[in-house]
Amino acid sequence: MTDDLKDKIWQFAEPVALSEGLELIHVECVKMHSRWVFRLFLDKDGGVTLDDCTAVSNQLGDILDVHDLSGGPYTLEVSSPGLDRPISRDQDFEKFQGAKVKIRTHIKIDGSRNFQGTLVNYAEENGRKVVRIDVAGKIFNIPQNEIAKANLVDETAMVVE
Repeated sequence: MTDDLKDKIWQFAEPVALSEGLELIHVECVKMHSRWVFRLFLDKDGGVTLDDCTAVSNQLGDILDVHDLSGGPYTLEVSSPGLDRPISRDQDFEKFQGAKVKIRTHIKIDGSRNFQGTLVNYAEENGRKVVRIDVAGKIFNIPQNEIAKANLVDETAMVVE
């Protein structure tokens, strides 16, 4: 249900974001006890403003109310991606090659589900899309369909001792 709901929200949200000069980069749907939380992350050159988020939230809220996708109460959160921007689309993995990333997988790969390192590249291999990440000099090939969550690492917050 969550992936289907996420896809439907994306279909409604993307044209709204584009009409405001914004790029929709990520949608999350989280089921809480009594309601859904829909989180949208937007981006644009020069950064996203509060007015941008408000415009998209107001328009999209009306659309979601009419279509009643959640079948009940929901909370809509619209924001910029922040310094730990989520990455999930093909163009994100291509755009951020060379950047520091954190990836959590659905399954263990070489004994781990959590990886932090440099995004080396993104390619198709044997008919599947693979993210290559360099973790302390070791390259891991992570199938995109096994990625549960991927984010940029905020390097400004890293502490050097």
